[in-house]
Amino acid sequence: MRKLIMGLAITLDGYIEGPNGEYDWCFTDQDYGLNEFFERIDAMFIGRKSYEMAQRHSESNQGEVVPGMPALIEYVFSNTLTSVKEGAVLISGDGIAEARRIKNQPGKDIWLFGGASLFDSLMKEGLVDELWMSVHPILLGSGKLLFREQDGRTKLRLLESKVYETGLVSVRYGVDKTHA
Repeated sequence: MRKLIMGLAITLDGYIEGPNGEYDWCFTDQDYGLNEFFERIDAMFIGRKSYEMAQRHSESNQGEVVPGMPALIEYVFSNTLTSVKEGAVLISGDGIAEARRIKNQPGKDIWLFGGASLFDSLMKEGLVDELWMSVHPILLGSGKLLFREQDGRTKLRLLESKVYETGLVSVRYGVDKTHA
């Protein structure tokens, strides 16, 4: 079965974007492990808000959502969108069942790109296998938090950590499914 890997930039105080949706605090001076990560994946799960933000960003960056990102099958989870860009797949209705079905298909791992609502839903259903966070050395103080109130504890096991000279800390955790 393919792994679903939530991978994103986060501030030390837990925010994934600022109060106005900004992410100008994210370091872009090097790849911070992205190229190695891209070799592991062939698909992306993305929620509506993150999809719309990514489309706006790519329009002003020669079509790139993330520099160096290979062509991926993009699964857009939304009950309000009626269409998505060519090559993307719109998932509406029972997104949890579709996520399970896609995870069971052959292929490489899947990047859970965003956003917080989609992550929360998939995490509650036990579908997220890894958390890969690039923790940026900044306290935003407000914005959109990644982690919301949970029903219980989720045990994690450290898979990898790397400290960069910029102060960014990359951490990968496996989700312990026996206690999820």
